[in-house]
Amino acid sequence: MADSSEWEVGIAGNFPIHKAVKNVMPEGTKVVSAESCGISAWTKTAKVSVVLLDGESKRYFLKCATGQSARALAKGEFHSASAIDALLPGLVPKAAGWGEYHDGESRVYFFLGDFHDMDFSAPPEPVHFMSQVADLHRKGTSPNGMFGYPVPTVCGRMERTVTWEKSWAQSFTHQLKDVITFDNETNGLWPEYDAACKQLIAVVIPRLLGVLQSGGRAIMPTLIHGDLWERNIGIDMETGQTVLFDPGCTYAHNEMEFGTWRCSWAFYFNSPIWMRLYQRHFEPSEPAEEWDDRNRLYSIHPYLNDSAGHPGSSSRQIAYNEMLYLCEKYGPLDSLEKYNPERDICVTGAYVPFVMKQLE
Repeated sequence: MADSSEWEVGIAGNFPIHKAVKNVMPEGTKVVSAESCGISAWTKTAKVSVVLLDGESKRYFLKCATGQSARALAKGEFHSASAIDALLPGLVPKAAGWGEYHDGESRVYFFLGDFHDMDFSAPPEPVHFMSQVADLHRKGTSPNGMFGYPVPTVCGRMERTVTWEKSWAQSFTHQLKDVITFDNETNGLWPEYDAACKQLIAVVIPRLLGVLQSGGRAIMPTLIHGDLWERNIGIDMETGQTVLFDPGCTYAHNEMEFGTWRCSWAFYFNSPIWMRLYQRHFEPSEPAEEWDDRNRLYSIHPYLNDSAGHPGSSSRQIAYNEMLYLCEKYGPLDSLEKYNPERDICVTGAYVPFVMKQLE
């Protein structure tokens, strides 16, 4: 800590609190303690206990980030949580604020929201949970009828390109190019993979996603959580209600929400019951027979995001094989390698546990 006058003093715990954090709390709040809490690969997190001006005790969850995409992470989560809470109060922790401060030479960005004591060992009740997800998608209409988002958001630690677009194929192309670049920066160039990426962007996406908005067909941009998987869902220990966290929203094709449910680390969302329940509310977009291929395409985004964030994982090879499958079906090119069903987890049923290490 560079200047002690910028930090709260006389508080218990092991997590220092900058006055910028207190400034987004209600006026008259007294910080009592702050303890490191939770596991996060990209941020440092804490449970902050306070006493409000009226004497009521309250707990906040604090997330602090530095470096690449830190501002988008903090500001984007604040706007995302606020947007979801406005539609479905209680589904996400209520956002209190976001901001920045300096810690020595580091610029720190933070997000502050309500703290929930959560259980992560059991899945949510499927019928009610999928109706909540459907409600989010139904009520979360784009403010201008376009795909994108008003502020940058992140998935993991990768900042999304959220430029407003009328074309969903173009909007998704932006996001896929983001993760391809992110992955190449981390793992290096791979010529065969690069060739598959180019064919996917040039031919497969215009065909597979372009058809959603052609021939009289249309899709509506809907608000998606943006990083909805088992580790971002908990059950509130006091209320028993399902709570989603770590949103990185965008207005997208609703089916994009479920790309990560296909991935190798999915351990209950890979069951077909979840999508069957969701499709009671939202039928697959037309052409309905291409739903699974779109889901395969959408899974490439989280796979490459994981590959970039965790060098050496199997995610890049899996994503590459998914690209080959789609290229063979929608954009055949003799120079590409062949899809290998033995590397397709939907064929093999392989499960790869997701390993999360706390940021030091």
